[in-house]
Amino acid sequence: MVHNERCPSCSRRLIVSRFDTTFRMPDRSEQLHFGIPGRLCEACSQLYIDPDLIELLELSRGRCVFAIESDLVVQEQARSI
Repeated sequence: MVHNERCPSCSRRLIVSRFDTTFRMPDRSEQLHFGIPGRLCEACSQLYIDPDLIELLELSRGRCVFAIESDLVVQEQARSI
């Protein structure tokens, strides 16, 4: 987890990690994606994902409705303690 980037909206720190996400598509279907690299704002809860990755995964018409830090990241952090 890296804390050196700032949120474009509120200038607070971003948590750089991998996230398990749910995207809701225009037809109301949902797509689950695991281990997506991204940056999450600590204050406004905005998730930032590389636009090229969004395009590659064909999610540009969808909206992220849920994101949580990946269990794999949390487990790695626990092992390093």
